[in-house]
Amino acid sequence: MSHPLAEHTDELLSAARTATGDELRSLTYFTRETVEQLYLRSDLNRTADLIGFAENERQGFHAQSMYADTQLGDYQFTVRVFKNGYLTRVIANDHGVWVTTDSMEIDRFEELASALATILRSFDPS
Repeated sequence: MSHPLAEHTDELLSAARTATGDELRSLTYFTRETVEQLYLRSDLNRTADLIGFAENERQGFHAQSMYADTQLGDYQFTVRVFKNGYLTRVIANDHGVWVTTDSMEIDRFEELASALATILRSFDPS
């Protein structure tokens, strides 16, 4: 039996590409225990500290419960702004992805997060 992620990698990448176009830099899948880079644009170096990023992005599992039932509504996604681009983190259930992009319009981040969350909710990471 294949790992659930294997069946959904192309779907996640397709959704990210559709929402971000040529601005897509990378796509990384993570759970509380694992991290796997699914895509890295060819003009970028493989020097990112995935484990370090994963430790930071895993805090989003806590954010899901911490922000539950607030007047703002349920937590949906996080966008981090950096000098050379953006990082969008989406978590659903016990797994998530982060996507790095070049600069884009804010509504594209919402489209990206919504599409990825739908896919993540469709399969069990275990």
